[in-house]
Amino acid sequence: MWEDSALAQTVLRERNRLAQQTSAVEALQRDAADALDLIGMAEAEGDDAMIADGMATLSALAADAKRREIESLLSGEADGNDAFVEINAGAGGTEAQDWAEMLLRMYTRWAEQHGYKVQLLDQSEGEQAGIKSVTMQISGESAYGWMKTEAGVHRLVRISPFDANARRQTSFASVWVYPVVDDTIEIEIDPSDLRIDTFRASGAGGQHVNKTESAIRITHIPTGIVVACQTDRSQHRNRATAMGMLKARMYEAELQKREAASAATESAKTDIGWGHQIRSYVLAPYQLVKDLRTNYETGNPAAVLDGELDEFMAAALAARVGATRSEASANAS
Repeated sequence: MWEDSALAQTVLRERNRLAQQTSAVEALQRDAADALDLIGMAEAEGDDAMIADGMATLSALAADAKRREIESLLSGEADGNDAFVEINAGAGGTEAQDWAEMLLRMYTRWAEQHGYKVQLLDQSEGEQAGIKSVTMQISGESAYGWMKTEAGVHRLVRISPFDANARRQTSFASVWVYPVVDDTIEIEIDPSDLRIDTFRASGAGGQHVNKTESAIRITHIPTGIVVACQTDRSQHRNRATAMGMLKARMYEAELQKREAASAATESAKTDIGWGHQIRSYVLAPYQLVKDLRTNYETGNPAAVLDGELDEFMAAALAARVGATRSEASANAS
């Protein structure tokens, strides 16, 4: 440990993660016991208000316990890492670009609700409204473990705000998620396999950002993977970030090969259109959000678009883990 600082950091991170999990379980047990004692005292005294408070506390603890039970399934190789998230508008022009921006807001709100940090790395604005594409980094405990369940094509059905005749429109956008890799994971990239382009950063950002070619785009020729970063005024820092994104994409591709359960996710990324969506958001003529992988649904799309995604993520994660275990059992047989 003293001779290898990288090993020491890895061990300490794991130690802190386990300590947080243990403390959380102990706190749940303690708070549940206190709530039960409170309810017992309230029943003896005939205090209905205190009984209601105790029951409300138990309800909140049950919800917390359920979330932590799902979190225990985050046992993948990179589930504890931060996440890169890419959103790309599908065909459909302004409609699809507006939908992509709605997804950006949804994931930003979800991340903020969980105390995660969000950083925009690259963004391409739409011609009239919305965005063509965006790449962001979500940083926090198990960000990738949760966000990987969102990878795929998302479908929106609504009365178009851009149609003077108020007709119903269907829009698509794709979401790609891959883990941020640290220095402990070695990924070799041959410099001769890279094409590096520089360009001026788009949008507002001050005189320096828009007058110098500080933005970086890197293409990995053998795989066709393209990453870009324009978040910083420094070309060198943007290049370092883009290289990190490229390594993450290549690492995620390797993880996908190892995880048979992710095959459905990969196939869902092939086309941004009909037949490939993982979730439908219907705002008209009725209100419904339904995940097509798990059949979990809710009639409150406004809450979902405001970041309430935990139930969808939990259902998808449980199904994913269940599929992996079933396949492992079948292989063992």
